[in-house]
Amino acid sequence: MLTAGMTSLELTQHAIEFRGPPRLPVLYFNRDTGQSDVVSTGCAPAPNVRPATAGQTEWGYAWRRLDGTMGQPENPPLADPASLAAYVPPDPWAPGRLTHVPDWAAAHAGKFRRFGLGITGFNQATFLRGFESFLLDLAADPAAAARVLDIVLAFENALIERVAGLPLEAVGFADDWGTQHGLIVSPAAWRKVFRPRYAEQFERVHRAGKKVWFHSCGDVWDIIGDLIDIGVDVLELLQPDVFGIERLGGEFGGKVCFCCAVDHQRVALTGTRAEVFAYVRRLRQALGRFDGGLIGYIEDYASLGMGEDNYRWLCEAFEAQGA
Repeated sequence: MLTAGMTSLELTQHAIEFRGPPRLPVLYFNRDTGQSDVVSTGCAPAPNVRPATAGQTEWGYAWRRLDGTMGQPENPPLADPASLAAYVPPDPWAPGRLTHVPDWAAAHAGKFRRFGLGITGFNQATFLRGFESFLLDLAADPAAAARVLDIVLAFENALIERVAGLPLEAVGFADDWGTQHGLIVSPAAWRKVFRPRYAEQFERVHRAGKKVWFHSCGDVWDIIGDLIDIGVDVLELLQPDVFGIERLGGEFGGKVCFCCAVDHQRVALTGTRAEVFAYVRRLRQALGRFDGGLIGYIEDYASLGMGEDNYRWLCEAFEAQGA
């Protein structure tokens, strides 16, 4: 998907910075990644850590999978608050975590290179404490919730420090905040507990000369303005229908670069070719009309029932969005 005279890196930078990219950049997530304008890597597991049980992570919880999706975390290591005193989190400075990054970055020098922190912040904290328990802590014992959250953020901040000098264009956060109809917590609670912590993290990224790429699923309308205010450069939203594409563009278009898919809940999975193409045109017209402001997103979601035809239609529809 290269454009004559402009690399994928330059093209994506133009889209993020509203500098008139000659075509729409596209992120291929889990298939055909050689065609992607945006490429991603992350930190490797510590080489000396061995899981005690199948599926156990370095954090101590385990993934349980019943199908082809990522599964669900179970056995939270901090389910008992008393276990916090003896809990030892993963070491972000462990040798070997970033050994692969320089060669990977060199091999993808013409692409927009994103370092992903993995599942971050709030989501990771709920995996450690348990979802319901962490939400109860936020309401009844905010100091306890903060202690768990700050364990997670300390790990992330150390990784941000470690990649600051590496040839990467962005640092990626992945923190799902939305239900189908609004935030998991109240906007007031989010602004009190999470906004200042994110702001400090994003400032770290910007000081290193890199962009902040933030993914969040669900209806996060109430905090989009906050995320923009505190420094998100690319906001990855894969369910645009929960907002309304035109509403999203009318309120926030031109203020942040969106990375959007054809909505994963319906059209991407079961839409006709005409519906897929029409949806991509709507994305471009609503979000990408500001001399940039949009990056397309393509994911093979066979695990949720996406057929081969629909996947190919997604590729064709985004590739058709030329100058």
